[in-house]
Amino acid sequence: MAKKIEIYTTMFCPFCHRAKALLKNKGVAFTEYDVGGSSDERARMRERADGRHTVPQIFIDGVGIGGSDELAALDRQGKLDPMLGLTA
Repeated sequence: MAKKIEIYTTMFCPFCHRAKALLKNKGVAFTEYDVGGSSDERARMRERADGRHTVPQIFIDGVGIGGSDELAALDRQGKLDPMLGLTA
């Protein structure tokens, strides 16, 4: 079953580009919210991310996993694929 993956980004954020590249390389679809020009969207992100205000903020099935570094760490530890529904 496909997981709902959401990522809050800004256009010129290198960490956002890194996180999106990792997800694209995994072949998973995600919904991207650009908070660069939207104070309402940024406020929504902060609320969902327990006050964290840096981008990216990544959510898998509504659970915040943090940013690019946390996503990469989960991948290195072999924990990301199961979270994304990529392993049986």
